[in-house]
Amino acid sequence: MNLKQARYMKTIAQEGSITAAAKKLYVSQPSLSQMLRQVETELGLPIFDRSVSPFRLTYAGEQYLRTAQIMLAAAERLENQLREIKQENTGRLRLGISVQRAMQVLPAALPRFWEQYPSVSVELTEAGSTKLEDMVRDGRLDMALAAIASASPHLTYELIEQEVIGILAGAGSHLAQTQPAGTLVTLEDAREDTFISLKQGHSVRLVQDKLFRTAGIRPHILLESDSMEVAKRVALGTGSCLLCSNIYMDSLVRRKGGAFYPLKNYENKRHFYVCYRKDEYLPRYMRDFIQITSEVLSR
Repeated sequence: MNLKQARYMKTIAQEGSITAAAKKLYVSQPSLSQMLRQVETELGLPIFDRSVSPFRLTYAGEQYLRTAQIMLAAAERLENQLREIKQENTGRLRLGISVQRAMQVLPAALPRFWEQYPSVSVELTEAGSTKLEDMVRDGRLDMALAAIASASPHLTYELIEQEVIGILAGAGSHLAQTQPAGTLVTLEDAREDTFISLKQGHSVRLVQDKLFRTAGIRPHILLESDSMEVAKRVALGTGSCLLCSNIYMDSLVRRKGGAFYPLKNYENKRHFYVCYRKDEYLPRYMRDFIQITSEVLSR
């Protein structure tokens, strides 16, 4: 296996067909088909099951692709190391981050970063934490900034900021009218309130559903949203409650008379981390971006 074969086979596996892979690789479909046949002939085994669409890896193909990914990652590490040795300040940062955190971090971090590294391009992916972790592990992102539980054995995690999970209560809510802001509360204290919630698939929604099940409470959910910012503003405007992290408490919450209540007897295991592949070599500009982000959030 050479690097070209490794990259081509990995792309076919990702795209699920020769046609889509050839388009992404900017090569002709016949030449890519020929390379696939050549590789399979040399192996004496098929890499893909072509009887299904999209293509499915055979068992032999899974082993082949695992080695291909190791080779490609090693080649990328070597390239980054050589670039760093040459003291070049050019490169690409494929960064993943949640939408809400992007609004909080990037306006302050990116100007400082580009002042120091004007020739480094940033390719931004905004998505949920689970998807971002998967993309880093698969090599589609260099690093991700996300509220995660630091659980994957394939990734390295660096803590950026600890988060506290609690209830954001609008000024008209029963909770805000009966408890001083900052009081440790339980979900039982907000039983009489309506809730605004994120939709299924968000990490805080998983936490919320589990907590309500444990407490034996079926909340009256007034609205579900894909955006934490929308959910926050609706909760403040309707006098509802929202389960979220303390990092969403800002000047808007204070102006609208909202309050935050940490949850009693709940230890949050999801904090704001930067994650990247284990044993991955990070160029200087990536290390500096992590440092800049930490400084921005510590202010």
